[in-house]
Amino acid sequence: MKTDLKGLDASQTEAWAAQSGLEPYRGRQIRHWLMNRLVRSFDEMTNIPKTLRDQLKASVHLNPLTLVKTENSRDTTRKYLFRLTDGHFIESVLIPERDHFTLCISSQAGCAMGCRFCATGHQGLQRNLKASEIIEQAIWIKRDMAQPERLTNVVLMGMGEPLANYEAVLAAVKNLISEDGLNLSHRRVTLSTSGLVPQMERLGRDVTINLAVSLNAADDKTRSFLMPVNQTYPLNLLMDACRRFPLPNRRMLTFEYILISGINDRDRDAYNLMALIGGMRAKINLIPFNPFPGSELSAPSMDRVFRFQNRLVENHFTTMVRKSKGQDISAACGQLSGTFDAHHQQPVLDASS
Repeated sequence: MKTDLKGLDASQTEAWAAQSGLEPYRGRQIRHWLMNRLVRSFDEMTNIPKTLRDQLKASVHLNPLTLVKTENSRDTTRKYLFRLTDGHFIESVLIPERDHFTLCISSQAGCAMGCRFCATGHQGLQRNLKASEIIEQAIWIKRDMAQPERLTNVVLMGMGEPLANYEAVLAAVKNLISEDGLNLSHRRVTLSTSGLVPQMERLGRDVTINLAVSLNAADDKTRSFLMPVNQTYPLNLLMDACRRFPLPNRRMLTFEYILISGINDRDRDAYNLMALIGGMRAKINLIPFNPFPGSELSAPSMDRVFRFQNRLVENHFTTMVRKSKGQDISAACGQLSGTFDAHHQQPVLDASS
């Protein structure tokens, strides 16, 4: 079986080199080519002897993803559909901001959480992604960009529940923020969870990044209707975990609240939300529901959205309405499904090992 180096950290890569009969510095060299130079093939590693490059081709798996297609939104958001080596599909989304880009990446093929407002949850879990498949989304897309230095923010808000794939996600996050990895600021990496309490507590101990909690309701009955995970980790347990989550100076938790007409968008829902999170160092992102095929839910009017926001703001809660980009290509929050019609399109790029 070939070794998958992109899922390893620096010390693990050096250990692999030693076990392969190489000097440890060769491991550092190879890691630099993979994480810093973003090479697609071993032939690009020009300071490594050809005999060793040939040996690596036979023993190392270099490209865990194959690009199948890209779609471009009217607002210049770009969605990437990747095929995994076992035939499953995942999606990643590159989102333009005013002075930088944010990349939304996936942590699972499918999702087991079953949230009513999410297309990924409707298809169920296919499998966890490996650490290399998670980090490769950022490597592949950064390599594809005309100005890769403008990719400064990464959010684990794509397909899947990141904390349900804890070890692989943690390894990928560490490669995102390490100096000899992609060297992103830990202030610019955000993980979104539906509320897996034990893993939230581990995350706070293991790494410093931003945490976003998908809340969506301030009472257990409504939240359990929208999010089955609430039956296992109800709001009292979730809020306790949020209050214990370590926050560096000036950092805040983010609560994501998808507004759904007639379900969680009324004034009393806003007041319940304020009572639930009052006193916490937190901000609230309001996201009007993004429709997808097969969903019976609908978004409230923008008047209703702004009324909900005003109730929070007038009570001194930091609250933003987050405009979802890429709706016309089903790339907005909750719309990713990783579906592909093989009869109508061929892969754009076949990755070689």
